[in-house]
Amino acid sequence: MKWIPRVVMLGILLALVGAPMRETSAQAPFDESIVKQGLAIAPVDLNLRGKNRALVGLGSYLVNAVSECNDCHTRPHFLPGGNPFNGQAERPNVLNHLTGGNQFGPFTSANLTPDADGLPAGLTLQAFIALIRTGLTDDHPQFGPVLQVMPWPTFRKMTDRDLAAIYEYLRAIPSRPDNPNPGECCPEE
Repeated sequence: MKWIPRVVMLGILLALVGAPMRETSAQAPFDESIVKQGLAIAPVDLNLRGKNRALVGLGSYLVNAVSECNDCHTRPHFLPGGNPFNGQAERPNVLNHLTGGNQFGPFTSANLTPDADGLPAGLTLQAFIALIRTGLTDDHPQFGPVLQVMPWPTFRKMTDRDLAAIYEYLRAIPSRPDNPNPGECCPEE
């Protein structure tokens, strides 16, 4: 076995080259049931024009079912009389969906809705992914160079596709960049 015939080597090489590559989660096909559920649970009307429907659906699923983005980035999270934690039928605050404004000591949650150019929180996809992966920001120099309160150390473990899906969902939600005080939307019933 000091040598392997060239024909055998060529056969092994062709088998390796022709073997299907294992899919990464970024390449895996979309689970249509998750996409449909994400689109169904979106608390706001979505603008799908020019957007990837599957990414928007997956992003909505991640934002509205898996994570608690609303808890920090929607103020208040529920309309008066619609808080399920109080035994009430859930009524999400659609007017201020992801407009930020919650206070955490000296920190205020960011408005994630698209700006006039359609960029969520004014960020390109590349800048959004970099922010989530590193937590580095120069938006609030008084608080230091790293995002505080935001659980970016957990979110950075998501796949690029998951982060792109969240970004695509944020591109599809209504823009509210002019919302000066997200806590003032909802009159008491």
